[in-house]
Amino acid sequence: MEEDIRFIQGNEAVALGALYAGLGFYAGYPITPSTEIAEILAERLPEEGATFVQMEDEISSMCAIIGASLTGLKVMTATSGPGFSLMQEAIGYAVMAEVPSVVVNMQRGGPSTGLPTSVAQGDVMQARWGTHGDHSMIALTASTLQDAFEITVQAFNLAETYRTPVVLLFDEVLAHMREKVTVPAPGELEVVERLRTSVPKGTNYHPYLAREDGRLPMSDFGGKHRYNVTGLVHDMWGFPSTDSKVAYDLLHHLVDKLENRADTIAHYKEYYLEDAENLLIAYGSPARSALHLVEERRKRGAKIGLLELQSLWPFPRRTVRKKCEGRSHILVVEMNRGQICQEVVKAVLNPERVYLCNRFDGMFISPQDILQTLNVIGGRGV
Repeated sequence: MEEDIRFIQGNEAVALGALYAGLGFYAGYPITPSTEIAEILAERLPEEGATFVQMEDEISSMCAIIGASLTGLKVMTATSGPGFSLMQEAIGYAVMAEVPSVVVNMQRGGPSTGLPTSVAQGDVMQARWGTHGDHSMIALTASTLQDAFEITVQAFNLAETYRTPVVLLFDEVLAHMREKVTVPAPGELEVVERLRTSVPKGTNYHPYLAREDGRLPMSDFGGKHRYNVTGLVHDMWGFPSTDSKVAYDLLHHLVDKLENRADTIAHYKEYYLEDAENLLIAYGSPARSALHLVEERRKRGAKIGLLELQSLWPFPRRTVRKKCEGRSHILVVEMNRGQICQEVVKAVLNPERVYLCNRFDGMFISPQDILQTLNVIGGRGV
């Protein structure tokens, strides 16, 4: 089968990426601006012999995909800010029980029902800290529909590799814009399958005994092995434990399996960084405006570059620190009150050089907005 070139909407690109990755079960509740994902998968999944269920709310949606994942299926749900809030307790359960799952959050204005049809990036910290307790989280994003397709495939790969929920933190502009997307031929993009245990039926299977590479082989629930799944602190058999060493080791494992591999998980793009005096850092759809400005000012001789982050959590501190070295001004472009800007400030060696260009009024940030901020902070040669 050859590659398939299409002119499609962002939500469709995400749905096609999930199908390419082998999505076997989707449960969700419609909410703007993610609804088209559910509409497309409601038609496509039955054709693929897979399952689509519209649930009564986002709480049940997250719980349903956890159950389906435990039976051996690749799973996903999609929502926006209010629904993402409702999912947080179950996301924490998936973290603790180490259940592979993908959650799409097409961000819109908030808090509460906020601006349902307007763009925002206000859920960055919620993706990291929305559920309670010490844990780590993977959150990915993209600015083009081609990248959104491929990042969606990567989200499934990471979920299956590390037995963890992965958040796709997109936004309303990406959800509803249209552009060309090339769907690769099967096998062209890597698709990671679940690591299943080789322990024979009837022998001891330890569902929470990690290998040296951090991976935990799984057994399909209801299949060969009987084992316990709980949101409580548990031992390697999955049974609840109040032993302090068990709790200590488990929480270390949940955090370290991701944080110790932050550089491996990290995805980013860089443009014109070789000689850039002024560096823009952006993610999601605002990176489009940032790149447009960079390319226009480059034509006029400005030494300006862009670092586009495609993985937000674990935050790629070492990458950001290295790329920011030697820059006179570092401008973080985002559509919130500065959530990633805080992380950049903590990561760099010269935090006084970090500035913020942002909007949080429901309007898309423009190249002119970025240029005006550069002029205000005195960016050289822009």
